Formats: sequence, C-alpha cells, structure tokens
Amino acid sequence: MQEKTISIILAGGVGSRLHPLTAERAKPAVPFGGRYRIIDFTLSNCLHSGLRRILVLTQYKSHSLQKHLRDGWSIYNSELGEYVTPVPPQMRTGESWYSGTADAIFQNLYLLERSGAEFALILSGDHIYRMDYAAMLQHHQDSGADLTVACLTVGLEEARSFGVMTVDEGDRIVSFQEKPENPESIPGDSGNALASMGVYVFSINRLVELLHQDHEGDSTHDFGKDIFPSMVGTHRVIAYRFGGSSGRVTSDRYWRDVGTIDAYYAANMDLLQPMPPLDLYQEDWPIRTYEGQHPPARSVPGRSGREAEIVNCMLASGTLIVGGTVRHAILFSSVRVEEGAVVENSLLFEGVTVGEGAHLQRCIIDKHVVIPPGERIGFDLSRDAERFTVSEGGIVVIPKGYRFAAA
Repeated sequence: MQEKTISIILAGGVGSRLHPLTAERAKPAVPFGGRYRIIDFTLSNCLHSGLRRILVLTQYKSHSLQKHLRDGWSIYNSELGEYVTPVPPQMRTGESWYSGTADAIFQNLYLLERSGAEFALILSGDHIYRMDYAAMLQHHQDSGADLTVACLTVGLEEARSFGVMTVDEGDRIVSFQEKPENPESIPGDSGNALASMGVYVFSINRLVELLHQDHEGDSTHDFGKDIFPSMVGTHRVIAYRFGGSSGRVTSDRYWRDVGTIDAYYAANMDLLQPMPPLDLYQEDWPIRTYEGQHPPARSVPGRSGREAEIVNCMLASGTLIVGGTVRHAILFSSVRVEEGAVVENSLLFEGVTVGEGAHLQRCIIDKHVVIPPGERIGFDLSRDAERFTVSEGGIVVIPKGYRFAAA
C-alpha cells in the first residue's frame, strides 16, 4: 500500500490565532516541546508508516518551514524515488494563491497524476499526534472506499470547531457538517460527536474527478465544506476511528489541534505531566527533528554560590541555568537563566536570556529575546497587555526578537 501512496501535507495556513508566534513563520514551523517543530509529528508519522513520497504544500511565510525541511528532513534517497518536497503556489491553474484546502491540491494535480500513485493521503501539518497511516491505508483498501476520513470522539461543545460526521453501523459516513452550530451526537452517546482529524485517504482517480468538478462549480474549494458533503450519499465514504488497536504505534489516543495560544500552551504543558498523555520517550515511535550542534544542558552556581534549582522541566541542549530557578518549564536550545531569576510554567524558545532577578510565570518567550534583570512578566496582566499579547487564558506571549526599552 505505502509504495502506491503519495502523501500531501497542507502547510500553508496563516495561523492567525497563534499570532505573534506566526508573525514570521508558518504555523507548522512553530517550535514545540523543547526541540521540535509542529510539522515534525506529521512527518514522523509518515516516516514510521513507511511513506516515502511526501509533498509539503507551503504558502504563508514559508522560509522557516522550508529551511527546517532542508535541515531536518533531507533523509530520503531521490534515486529510489523518495522525497520530501516543499511545493509553493505555482499558479499553474490561474492567477490565485491557494484559496482553500481542495484548491491547494487541485493546483498540484499534475504532481499527483505523474506520480503513478493509486492513493493520496492528505494531511494537516499543524496537529500534534502519533498515528500509523499504514493501518488506515489498509483499511481504506479493504473497505473499498472512495474516501476514508480519520475521526476521533470529542465533546459536543468542542465539536463546533471541527468537521462532524455521523455514521451507520458499518462506519459508513451518512452526513458531514463543517463546524456546525449544533453538532449531531453519536447514537447512544449524547455528550460526544465524531470529529474529523484532518487525515484523509482518497483513491487518486476519484480525487482527480472530484477536484475537477469542484473547480468548475460554485465552491469555496474546501474539503470539509464542499467536497465531503457532496460525496456523502453518492460515494462510499468511510470513517476510520483513531486510537484503535490497529497499527504499530503505541495507542495513546492523543491528538491536539494547537491552533490557539491557549491550546498550544496546554499541549506543551501536557508533556510535563507525571504521566504525559503523549510520551516523547517511548522508543517505538520517536519524533524526528533537526537540532543544531550545541553543548549539553548544564546547571552551574551563580557568582554568589547560589545553586540552580530545576523542578520538572524539559531542557534542550545548550541550555545554561546559572544559579536561577526553573519550575515546570520547557526551555529550547541555548536558553540562559541568570542568577536569582525565576521561570515558572513557561516556554522559552531558542536563544532566550533571562536576566538576574527577573521573574516569569505563564509566559511564551519567542526566539532571541533578552529579559532585563529584575523584570516581572505574568503577574500584572493589564500592564503586560500594554506591551505584549495576552491570551484569553492569561498566557503572555513576547514576540521574536522583542527589545525592551532601556531602563
């Protein structure tokens, strides 16, 4: 199955709800978990699922993402027909940029057609999860489906943010609604609904036919809004339930859309739980990434002899804690925390320096920010909001390269 499949990762979204983390990078390129980028989870799933032909459709502020693909994912052998290839909009079918998920695929149909693949696996580059796509591909073939949609169970309130499906006793999808105001619950489970994960398998010939029809009609060119509802009742559309016993990856049933600051922060903090719902230390499905050459993380006493204090943290290589205190935090590479500084419940991206005596709580600090000595952030949200972005949940976000006014 895998050798007959081409994978397409949609990675061009603006990610406006993650601003300012997406001010200078695409959402899939946002750092995550101390050393990764968000897209690494989808790419690692492809790698471990035996998928070796991958197109990454880029668009919005894609330089950081393309650089990461070059540095971290140039691992396939092109002489064997393997690749991870970024594909920016080329306007082969008109004068527009990608104007919807289906349009992004339509503009690159020539790549699918000349690939010789029989199946297309369509993925989102901005979700955190582990999944064996090979098991889903096999399910698609065995069921004789035209389209297979991966789904998971979510609460009704949460379901309003997803594509919601209802199925019959054989898991054939009988209705599909994109972000419904009143989601239809699962029969016998009135508090939950079946939600799309943004993971789809199409038979290539059927996909080509549907995209041509969509392009010629009055459409927003979106899979969830246009393509899927038009297929229900006329084609064989099957639901694939995420987190079952099929597949080789340890079943943790963890899937997160990190599309808002609060959701992104919570998913990172999940990694610090005593028994994390997504265990990065399981050896059967490691997440691959690129990380530069840095010395090991280290803690050293400050000038006064004060020892560093580190409680329940993830520390990337190159991190240096110089007599500071770090509790329940994730520090990316080359972060430095000076003597007397306290960092709690926070994410510090690459190259951040926290000055002596500064105190941070519930913060996300983007790359290469220098926090002045004695600065306090996360304690007076009204004052913080005058300078920084503060999320609905009270997370303070300092943008990349921000410079504090001189004292």
